[in-house]
Amino acid sequence: MTVPNSSAHAKVNGLEMYYEIHGDAPDGSRPLVLLHGGAQTVGLAFSAVLPALAADRHVVAPELQGHGHTADIDRELTVPDLASDVVALLDELGIQQADFLGFSLGGLTTLEIAVRHPERVGRLALAATMYTQDGVHEEVRVPDYSSPRLPSQADFQEMADTYAAVAPDPEHFQDFLAKVSAGAHAPLPWTADDLRGLRAPTLLLVGDSDFVRVEHAAEMQRLIPEARLAVLPATTHMSLMRRTSLLLPLLGEFFA
Repeated sequence: MTVPNSSAHAKVNGLEMYYEIHGDAPDGSRPLVLLHGGAQTVGLAFSAVLPALAADRHVVAPELQGHGHTADIDRELTVPDLASDVVALLDELGIQQADFLGFSLGGLTTLEIAVRHPERVGRLALAATMYTQDGVHEEVRVPDYSSPRLPSQADFQEMADTYAAVAPDPEHFQDFLAKVSAGAHAPLPWTADDLRGLRAPTLLLVGDSDFVRVEHAAEMQRLIPEARLAVLPATTHMSLMRRTSLLLPLLGEFFA
């Protein structure tokens, strides 16, 4: 596990939002914001790639509402609210513009920031991210846990164990998981025109056996001006951010 330079909680939108700071950066360079997937923490989502990403830049990695060290609040878990929380955190930290890498639920949050607050986004990497709910496979929309696309029992156990170790209310996991699932499966607030209007350089990342259909990722590439698409072979949703031999060269070149 990568040890952060520092960690703290910020008061944003009724949350005590946990965030970590990793790495150092030359003066004037844009920080990189990492946004994790549903029911994950910074460590679960990004431990494989964080050392390389933070080697020569400032990385800010928050934990979203109810995730990890950030306590849940009496509010539905929605993509617009999660995005508003992240923007409020950037305001608290005095960050006017950043690059973003968002994975899964964090990718949806990142896309909402890019659509609603384009001035806050420098470069945009969206991993396992769709813009409509029909962009995911049927066995994901109506979960079929026998499907190899879905998290395994070991994956769920890892999420539960990590939650129990760091969450302010360790007994809340099953209720929290249901809340995350409802938020992730809710209708998404974007149109094709929203994607056509994006101006940030964009990299789309998807596994060939991911939640997101490769055809949908290709549609997003066509809609977003000059977007790049990388399909990682022999890669599921849960393994995507661990495929360092493929992922790090792509991210290194894109964010350089």
